[in-house]
Amino acid sequence: MTRIQSILAARLMVAAGLLTLASPAALLAQAKLSNTATVALTATLPESLSISLDQSAVSFNLVAGGKATGSTPVTVTTSWVLQNSRQNVRLTAYFATPTAALTNGGTPAVDIPSSEVFGAVGTGSSSWTAFTDGPDAGGVGEAGGSLNLLTQAISSSNYNSSAQTVLNLEIDLTNQTQLPAGTYTGTLNLQADAL
Repeated sequence: MTRIQSILAARLMVAAGLLTLASPAALLAQAKLSNTATVALTATLPESLSISLDQSAVSFNLVAGGKATGSTPVTVTTSWVLQNSRQNVRLTAYFATPTAALTNGGTPAVDIPSSEVFGAVGTGSSSWTAFTDGPDAGGVGEAGGSLNLLTQAISSSNYNSSAQTVLNLEIDLTNQTQLPAGTYTGTLNLQADAL
């Protein structure tokens, strides 16, 4: 072997050794790995459903044998964060005692039934409906004294959302011509449910 051949052979051996050291297999063969440990993660976003009102009282100047519109509309904000199994959010207004939605508290008591109390949903709405429905499918409301104000379909675009409902109120005494003078009070309940 000539001197040049010896130098070339030595260089080839050095280059081959460097390539062996630089290969991934050679690098992995040098590393020592531990076992793999895991951490279980759980993140919970609880469901919530609430309503808030911009008004807590509405007054009426009753008209014997006529109609009286409430002093102000009530804006109801329904807010929710729901599971993806929910299909609808509903808002219902109702009187606990439909035969005596408002009463004068006298002896004997004189009552204004829920059938003479009307609601209209929306600003400037004139589509009046009496509070004569029953409970909704979730059981919210009172038989013969309820009115559905909102039904909102739930989908992937509104699992976490809110809706505003404007409720106008009216008392229609055209069928009650002999109502005695006095102050009549009552409570309108509002509740939302999600099914």
